[in-house]
Amino acid sequence: MKYIFEVRMKDGYTVEEYAQGWIEASEIIQQTPGARGTYLHRKIGEPDTLLAIAHWDSKAHRDAKDDSRSAKVKAILEKHARTCEITPLGEFEEPEWEVHPDGGDGER
Repeated sequence: MKYIFEVRMKDGYTVEEYAQGWIEASEIIQQTPGARGTYLHRKIGEPDTLLAIAHWDSKAHRDAKDDSRSAKVKAILEKHARTCEITPLGEFEEPEWEVHPDGGDGER
């Protein structure tokens, strides 16, 4: 499953600062059972806006994570809550259909 959210930087905070915190927190969070990686995408035409994607084995794995177990992760998330506008876009299952450039469909 993927947890997807949009992140907009507030004045005085940069995408690069956010990304550094994202990497530091993700290195810890990715040690959680079921964690499968994280991704940041910069929005075209809006350089202070990111699409963030956290990939998990399941919603249950994501829901079971405990960000308070690490003081470092907790501090980074608290900072991001003050310096960014974070809009959850939703939780999504793995794709039911895929179309690949080689012509093979990825129907599951």
